[in-house]
Amino acid sequence: MDQDIQDGAVLRAILEAAVDAMIVSDDAGVIIRANTAACDLFQYAASEMIGNNVSMLMPEPHAKAHDGYLSHHIKTGEERIIGIGRDVEGLRKDKSIFPLHLSVGETAVDGGRIFVGILHDLTTRKATQDALARSQRLDAIGQMTGGIAHDFNNLLTVVIGNLELLEMRGTDEKQAVLIKDALASAELGAELTQRLLIFARKSNLKPIKVDLRDLCENALAILKRTLGANIRIRTDFAQTSNPVELDPVQLQSALLNLALNARDAMDNSGELLVSVSDVTIDDTYIAQETDIEPGDYVRLSVNDDGAGMSAEAQRRAFEPFFTTKSDAGGTGLGLAMVYGFVRQSGGYITLYSELGLGTSFGLYFPAAKETPATVPKVKLPDTANLRLLGKGQTVLVVEDNPKVLKLSLERIRDLGFAAIEASSGDEAYQLLTQGISVDILFSDLVMPGALNGYDLAAKVSQKFPEIKILLTSGYASDVITGSLAHEQTFEILHKPFRQSELAARLHALLAAPPEG
Repeated sequence: MDQDIQDGAVLRAILEAAVDAMIVSDDAGVIIRANTAACDLFQYAASEMIGNNVSMLMPEPHAKAHDGYLSHHIKTGEERIIGIGRDVEGLRKDKSIFPLHLSVGETAVDGGRIFVGILHDLTTRKATQDALARSQRLDAIGQMTGGIAHDFNNLLTVVIGNLELLEMRGTDEKQAVLIKDALASAELGAELTQRLLIFARKSNLKPIKVDLRDLCENALAILKRTLGANIRIRTDFAQTSNPVELDPVQLQSALLNLALNARDAMDNSGELLVSVSDVTIDDTYIAQETDIEPGDYVRLSVNDDGAGMSAEAQRRAFEPFFTTKSDAGGTGLGLAMVYGFVRQSGGYITLYSELGLGTSFGLYFPAAKETPATVPKVKLPDTANLRLLGKGQTVLVVEDNPKVLKLSLERIRDLGFAAIEASSGDEAYQLLTQGISVDILFSDLVMPGALNGYDLAAKVSQKFPEIKILLTSGYASDVITGSLAHEQTFEILHKPFRQSELAARLHALLAAPPEG
């Protein structure tokens, strides 16, 4: 008898010490005992569980089928979960369904059977897996989108360049109107590819060291007029905040996109809460905010009390061209641009929403450690006499795309320069070492062969320091130069560009003093 009392005390101690939920039931499925962890997990008091069938903790259709599963096992001995373990779903007292792992053991007692279930909550693990899968999916879409946008930039460069050359060489009034319309449409296409590049994290950001609270104050002053009188904007800014390094223009655009989404979700009437605070992400915090690297961040939160988003809408919210507002003219690029901007800025973005309760976006920007280098602005020349810019100087044009190469040669020659062509960095460097004389190297960044544009520029700068260098790319400089590590920096002209932009960069090169 003493041994039975001791065994019972040990069993109770084990049940209460267990971190995972443990439930004991008889061969009819009636709960005999439940530990504290099980009560906490399912939100029931022990008295509410004991004496009831274990199916009360299961969602349909499993609850209705449970007794059949149990009797089938007792009759046949067939194991489905017992002794095996399986990921299943649990049902809490508040009727919420959540994922868990269930392991079941059985033993014979006094001629009957008892079953012991050990249940482990998988909510956090599933959220982490979902966040990782979503991030990987968006990364894959971003890579594809960036490549498409880059190719379109090359196509638009040819279209815009040829239209400008036609316009400059003289046209009648009807032709001029057609060319003007075509140029306007091509520039709209260029704007679209730029928005896609923002999502793909290949936009040309201009980060500066700023106080996020000041940027938000300035942006909200504009938003108040945009959102209308029926949207109340409330702010909750911390008294002190670490500086961050980001592009103020893109931050303003991101905040505008989030606010306009909130306005639509609130049906033009509700409250928008914008808050800024310092946050340290550590191991404890990561359990709550998944897919964020540990470190010091400044968090910008944008919350609304609108209609909320469905699970499917949340899963696809940041995908380009996904929209729930197609009837209202939504393009599906707003949140995609916000996502790309935050990620390219080294940050993270979280989304939480409940139908009928509203939506909350969290934008996490790394706290700044040092001031980034500033890039000097190029002063535009007088574009009225673009043809007079060059005075016979020679430009080596390096481009692997045949159509872009042909156009670039035309553009360079139209500005009064002589032009020599090369279709790769390797060919260009070979021409230079063979003794051709050039004044300017104008090269694409991404090219096949041993020498990409950056490598070519570095070698030319070292061996031929008298040659001026201008690079061009359909990608953004901060992305490309980050993956092509060199100590030197070079001017980069982004495709598609106007003839006046090319003239401005060449004008700046010619006006600059020689190296050394």
